[in-house]
Amino acid sequence: MDNGLTNTQIEQFIRDGFVRIDNAFPADDAQTVREILWQELPGTPDDPTTWTQPVIRLGMYNQGPFVRAANTAVLHRAFDQLVGAGRWIPCQSMGTFPVRFPSALDPGDTGWHVDASFPGADPADYVAWRINFRSRGRALLMLFLFSDCSEQDAPTRIRIGSHLNVASLIKEAGEEGLSFMELAGKLHELPEQNEVVAVGKAGTVYLCHPFLVHASQPHRGTEPRFLAQPPLLLRGELCIEGSPTGYMPVEAAIRLGLRL
Repeated sequence: MDNGLTNTQIEQFIRDGFVRIDNAFPADDAQTVREILWQELPGTPDDPTTWTQPVIRLGMYNQGPFVRAANTAVLHRAFDQLVGAGRWIPCQSMGTFPVRFPSALDPGDTGWHVDASFPGADPADYVAWRINFRSRGRALLMLFLFSDCSEQDAPTRIRIGSHLNVASLIKEAGEEGLSFMELAGKLHELPEQNEVVAVGKAGTVYLCHPFLVHASQPHRGTEPRFLAQPPLLLRGELCIEGSPTGYMPVEAAIRLGLRL
């Protein structure tokens, strides 16, 4: 029986901006997902000479193993604990996969950033999507490991506690917030934070605060890395002030960053 996140894990989420859940979805589903993705990759899993690019991005997937991975009882319980029961939308697809390959080439996408959550003037222009201090549209950033990922396998880099500083940074921009690129250009203004990497076995999921600063990195291992970063979407809006019933951890973290 799943007892959900512990109080210590919830406190870590509020303070550090993320919590790691091992065995969040079955390793068998992770293997099936890799097999499906290999059918669309320009290479073969047993021939490294065919891995000619440092990163290849694959599109949205809604087949059974993808959707099952995102909707296990363990994850649903954690979503309820971090965001609130009935306040999030179940994932119906797994989103984009940046598949990373061992390579000496620069992947060209290793900058620190915060994922945007709602469209700007042109919804088709992702770098113009926006982030505001209420995290409009997005409840969580999620990192799904579909292959084993060691420190050599291009794990996502995470700045511990950076979500707290981001909250105060974007508060100044009001309800409209900042675009993806505008915020990325301001991250150098934030205090230095310790860094951790999102390692784990296939089936591991990192549930992250939507304001968490993170980055990719080059792959120095031997096997391709399969990871997805779907958002957990909100049904309504987060409540930052004036709640008569208290605040969920994702809201409490923003309040902590804003010193409310």
